[in-house]
Amino acid sequence: MRFASLGSGSKGNATLVQAGDTLLMVDCGFSVRETTRRLARLGLVPDDLSAILVTHEHSDHCAGVAKLSRKFDIPVYLSHGTAGSGRCDGAYELRCFNSEDCFALGDISVQTVRVPHDAAEPCQYRFDAAGLSLGILTDLGCITPHVVEAYRHCGALVLEFNHDQDMLQAGQYPPQLKRRVGGDWGHLNNMQAADLLGHLAPASLSHLVIAHISEQNNARPLAEAALQPVGECARNIIWACQADGFGWLEV
Repeated sequence: MRFASLGSGSKGNATLVQAGDTLLMVDCGFSVRETTRRLARLGLVPDDLSAILVTHEHSDHCAGVAKLSRKFDIPVYLSHGTAGSGRCDGAYELRCFNSEDCFALGDISVQTVRVPHDAAEPCQYRFDAAGLSLGILTDLGCITPHVVEAYRHCGALVLEFNHDQDMLQAGQYPPQLKRRVGGDWGHLNNMQAADLLGHLAPASLSHLVIAHISEQNNARPLAEAALQPVGECARNIIWACQADGFGWLEV
């Protein structure tokens, strides 16, 4: 199993997961043209996609889903709540699930994980194939025991380090947005993400991807400082960016 990103951040997100003949895209926050351009960097075209999985209805995760799905006849998997938002209406085919459902897509087993975020029925995903496991965990405001348990023993992990608390509070966001981002239904700050890693035996990870980093409210040195107490977090630490995401990584 391998994974890559077309981009990660508040301006658009899309992550690829591949095992055997199955290629999944998690979210699509880019236009069809931009998605196609970014796929080409990885030697892919939209017709290669087996399915699109949606985490929630916010535009940086779903803005391009319906159009990409419709143009290339790609089925879309999403929670009933996300479907009810209407943001993916017009897709080629919507296949709804309940958060916490587990199902197979080709060569990949998909475990949906309910998370606290300010959306209708948000979820994140854990993927398993041929004895390998990958966790994708962004867009949640706090860590729950349920989340910790769901992401134990992953071979690789994409994890949100969205913001630094001090930068967020000192920044130019209006007070309401600061409360939203920093609240229990918003996004993980650096210290929360590092604390989660401390509960997940991070040294067993082949790759730890630091993702969904705020361009306005975070900085790499601050995230690195938060990681230090965790010790050796993973054999390889990769920093996802908005412009380029990251290239293929093997689990």
